[in-house]
Amino acid sequence: MDKASFLKADELGRRQFMINAARSYLGVSVAPMLGASLATGSLGAQERRKGKGSGTAEHVIFLNMGGGMSHLDTWDTKPGNKEVQGPVESIATSGDMQLSQYLPGSAKIADKICVINSMTSKQGAHSQGQYLLHRSYSPRGTIVHPAIGAWVVRMKGRKNTTLPGFVTVGTSPSASSPGFFGAEFGGVPLGRPDEGLKNSSRAGSVSEEDFNRRLAIADALNKSFGDKYKTPDVKAYDSLYDEAVKLMKSDDLKAFDISREPSKGRNKYGSDRFGQGCLLARRLVESGVRFVEVSLGGWDTHYDNFNAVESRASVLDKGFSTLVKDLDERGLLESTLVVIGTEFGRTPRIVEEHNSGRDHHPACFSTVMAGGGIAGGQKYGESDKSGNRVAENAVTVQDFNATIGYALGIDYSQVVSSPSGRPFRMAGAEAELGKPITSIFG
Repeated sequence: MDKASFLKADELGRRQFMINAARSYLGVSVAPMLGASLATGSLGAQERRKGKGSGTAEHVIFLNMGGGMSHLDTWDTKPGNKEVQGPVESIATSGDMQLSQYLPGSAKIADKICVINSMTSKQGAHSQGQYLLHRSYSPRGTIVHPAIGAWVVRMKGRKNTTLPGFVTVGTSPSASSPGFFGAEFGGVPLGRPDEGLKNSSRAGSVSEEDFNRRLAIADALNKSFGDKYKTPDVKAYDSLYDEAVKLMKSDDLKAFDISREPSKGRNKYGSDRFGQGCLLARRLVESGVRFVEVSLGGWDTHYDNFNAVESRASVLDKGFSTLVKDLDERGLLESTLVVIGTEFGRTPRIVEEHNSGRDHHPACFSTVMAGGGIAGGQKYGESDKSGNRVAENAVTVQDFNATIGYALGIDYSQVVSSPSGRPFRMAGAEAELGKPITSIFG
């Protein structure tokens, strides 16, 4: 293959080649996982600048509610409006707000959270809405935009250079895509929180002597190839083996093993995957991982909304409230921004013929932020009396992501060019550029 053809080759194809080589030759497959955390100076990375913002946060835990979480049955109840509220009651909290009866744990830690009840979006389909939530752009057939986690690693850098900067737990692979940034900024995807970082140890069939011998041969081959093709992406892959071996031998790898957590602490989060994912997220940020996403699906409640929301909310409530308390007790909440996001809300109209279901509703919905400099115990924005439209202080998805950048001290408006020279920003296109909600910071 000549140099021109190599440069035009598909990035994922080259990455798959490295995966296969690591598995078959080195006897270990942690190497491809490190594609998300190679040295941040490669693949055309531009110089990072510290932006304007509170700058308190060092980490983000993004709790993604896939399917469209009903705002009316969780964070934005309408007491007294039975036509909209149905059987759901509102309860008092430790903050300046009421929440759904389905969120008793969150009500107790409401003095540490900010509920945003004025979110609005133009995307009413799941895949498009999730894409916008994760990337600040609507999907285009000509380009894949970087996920917010990839932006954070790109702009903020890795805090612990041994561990990946971006990890996703139980989420769609598309949510961890680095887009045009390149593989080293993508998220390391974990299917289950209790499986740890799979394939991260030397295979038993390969002795340490053999392993080191094979690495030496691989280094020699890489050097020859790198001398011939002097490109940033080749240099990035050349460092892959070094990073893989470094992680394999590091005590920091223990952060991925939640079985090391005392059973009493584990049980507080709940035995479900989401709760255990929240526990894993706490362990990872404690060890220096910048951005962790944990997903909880099942919010698409066209049918039987109230039973479905009660079930999902109980899982969310236990995991989220325990996470916030745990971070606070460990002195990590101020440096960790915890957010709850979703692609849209649900309609005020209860569809009786669908066993009291609610349909998609992007015009108005709710999100939550805690820690990372956020002043707790408050609401921001208001929906109208039925939760149908934003009544005050509308917040777009781009604003929401700009607020994440602001909390981290990132220049969310900085232009980064794609390989084709097109300008992109963490907080969206220039015409829709998000503005952070600065007033919610303490």
